[in-house]
Amino acid sequence: MSRIPSARFGLGQIVRHREAAFRGVIVDVDPVFAGGAFETGQVNLNQPFYRVLAIGEDGGFIAYAAQDVLEHDPELNKVSRGDERRLFTMDGHGRHAPKSQAIH
Repeated sequence: MSRIPSARFGLGQIVRHREAAFRGVIVDVDPVFAGGAFETGQVNLNQPFYRVLAIGEDGGFIAYAAQDVLEHDPELNKVSRGDERRLFTMDGHGRHAPKSQAIH
């Protein structure tokens, strides 16, 4: 029996991708790679994968990223109020959820 690692990040957390240098909000978590159109390269598929609503200057996009390439960055722990209102709904605990998956 193989052991599935615990998810390091939760829904609504703001993270940064170390290699692609984008930041975004976790909107979904898979305990291991769930397939689909994703270039895995040398990434271990037996780890949590996250759907991240990435924030860019022209809007946003959904990225699918392995846990190993994501990190919490205390310098980037806030979304601007304008982006927050435009892109997300937010609960009383400060967790963010996308208003729409198709953001352009």
